[in-house]
Amino acid sequence: MKIALFGTTSYQGKMLRHEESLKEQGHEVKLPAFDSHPEFDDIEVCEFNRSLIEWAERIDVFWDNRSVGFVFDFGMIFMARKPIHVAYLEPKTLAGVLTKYEGRMI
Repeated sequence: MKIALFGTTSYQGKMLRHEESLKEQGHEVKLPAFDSHPEFDDIEVCEFNRSLIEWAERIDVFWDNRSVGFVFDFGMIFMARKPIHVAYLEPKTLAGVLTKYEGRMI
């Protein structure tokens, strides 16, 4: 299966380990253009990632609930109607804090 990995730059290490595991299982895996891609400007990163989404049969996601870039990428994934696999979501989020705080104030 052709699998693209998308997520927050801070999870690049997790993504590389996941990539290795998927390749060992026989999948073809590609990574997005991270912010640190020196040869791309901002629009070229978006275009590269769009091409990657079009190529993929499935998108595996890693998200910290903060990355605006990932929100943009997810919009493209959603629009392309690509299936996703949530590989990692950050458990400590502002949404979690708000919910827990609300419960304490009642």
